[in-house]
Amino acid sequence: MTSRLHFCVLCMLAAVLMPRCAAADDLQDLLARSGKQVSGFLELFSDVKCIEQVKQEKLGEKNKVEAKEESTYDYLVILTNPGGELTLDESRLAVRESKSNKKNTSLLVTNGFATLFLIFHPYYASSFQFTALEDELIDGHRLRKISFQHIPGSRSPAALALRGREYPLELSGTALIDPESGAITRITASVEQTMQDVGVRTLRSDVQYAPVAFRDMQEAFWFPADAVVEVETPRQHWRNTHHFSDYKRFSVSTEEQVAQQ
Repeated sequence: MTSRLHFCVLCMLAAVLMPRCAAADDLQDLLARSGKQVSGFLELFSDVKCIEQVKQEKLGEKNKVEAKEESTYDYLVILTNPGGELTLDESRLAVRESKSNKKNTSLLVTNGFATLFLIFHPYYASSFQFTALEDELIDGHRLRKISFQHIPGSRSPAALALRGREYPLELSGTALIDPESGAITRITASVEQTMQDVGVRTLRSDVQYAPVAFRDMQEAFWFPADAVVEVETPRQHWRNTHHFSDYKRFSVSTEEQVAQQ
């Protein structure tokens, strides 16, 4: 009787564990495809420039806009790898900048949120815990929904620059991923209750990506299209909106010659 009971328990455990193992394997396969896609995309992203339109807003009670500035930039990302550390630097050349607001109201400067896809890059992926959620159907296309949670103490792809110091952000949120290609189509991320010691109550971001095709490439890649960032302190509330468009590839070639004496 004991042996039969033990056998039944094992069968029940097997029935419970097998789907979980399969789901875990499926998640790891998806993360591997996404990591590979991000790695390849990163090389292309560094060879592309675009137009970035930025709207900075200071919000008051009931989210009423108290101050606003709009600017346009030529935007590109520069990839460097000093000492094996992956680094992306954004370059902005002003096409049109708003004049300082008359009320001299402080506005928020937000950089780097277009590159939140780095969460899934192999260099940063080990710094996050990933969980598969229920799929979403967007415009008739099934997308995988994955939650992520930063592991405290590990490297982060984003930081808050404040008074000359940088504070790594412990991001958590969700991503929508194409199950076939591993392309990321949307990332929502936030920092909650972890930065009140530096005066930040909440930080929320929503980045949407759109497919961009180039003449010399058969495959379309998903580039940042819109990024909305909101930051609240106990007394202030800001919202910045970034819109990216007109993506173009460029190439730089150099030639060295030895002068004849």
